[in-house]
Amino acid sequence: MVLVLAMAAAVWGLGAAMKAPVRQRFAFIGGLLALVVLGHLLLPQGHPVRQATGGSVAPWVGLAVVVALILAYRRLLQGLRQRAVVPAPAATGSFSPTELERYSRHIMLREVGGPGQKALKSARVLVIGAGGLGSPVLLYLAAAGVGTIGVIDDDVVDLSNLQRQVIHADDRVGMPKVFSAAKAIAALNPHVAVRPYHRRLTDDIAASLFADYDLVIDGSDNFDTRYLANRVAVALQKPLLTGAITQWEGQITMIDAARGGPCYQCIFPQRPAPGLVPTCAEAGVAAPLPGVIGAMMAMEAVKHIASAGDGLCGRLLIHDALYSESRMIAVKRRADCPVCGSGE
Repeated sequence: MVLVLAMAAAVWGLGAAMKAPVRQRFAFIGGLLALVVLGHLLLPQGHPVRQATGGSVAPWVGLAVVVALILAYRRLLQGLRQRAVVPAPAATGSFSPTELERYSRHIMLREVGGPGQKALKSARVLVIGAGGLGSPVLLYLAAAGVGTIGVIDDDVVDLSNLQRQVIHADDRVGMPKVFSAAKAIAALNPHVAVRPYHRRLTDDIAASLFADYDLVIDGSDNFDTRYLANRVAVALQKPLLTGAITQWEGQITMIDAARGGPCYQCIFPQRPAPGLVPTCAEAGVAAPLPGVIGAMMAMEAVKHIASAGDGLCGRLLIHDALYSESRMIAVKRRADCPVCGSGE
């Protein structure tokens, strides 16, 4: 029995040295335990392997049951904690001395100043998606001092996400992305209130959710969500900053029906044919690209809230990272658009 426990300790230590996720280390040890139990069940009485592992299967079965109960209990506690996230108190308009120092470089900017920083603190921004684009957007909004940040996503952190989704960490693999993002934001700026929504954006909740926010930022990775966010934002006259990435290229635009700008369906009347615009999982994506486009989106959000500079309403920004080129395309509202026009 001591030999098997020593092997389990060696597997755990090797996994830690190789920085393997905790789940994988537990899986390897579970596999080792399963082999021992299987050996006792299949090998004849008195076999050297059975003798070297205690001579009886009973202790191992008992150990497996205890470990399974402990893991199930931990999993239950983790699920309860994730569902019991208490939103931080809503931000107020006044600044503490700590906040004044934190945001001093912003306040120095003539285009932001005290009024712009106060607008950021009072702002409520909803981010759709806590993945590639959502990661830098959320981090920079929090760093900039946006008072209330909502984030909606139904996905969990996967090891393949960590190549580009910088808001998540290795020890949070398997955690819902919204809670992982909330944890990172709280560590970065405790003065920000975070509202995590661990669910998919759907027709039945979109309108009531958008109504609670001043600005919606769409960092989703599918056309269904983009068209849905566009329809609801236009109907509620909410500004919608939307972005997309694939392989080496990204694009951003601001949808602001209240200012007479074109909506997403004006720019993209029909979704591309299947396979024409592959997802990151299908075609890959350069690791820094979501950071580049996401940082641009966060910059546009800060400008919009602080009323600084010129935004992207009526303009589509396309960035080609492979050839280090950016292009600006003027886009116009279509009179026959089914969302913001007559539909005829």
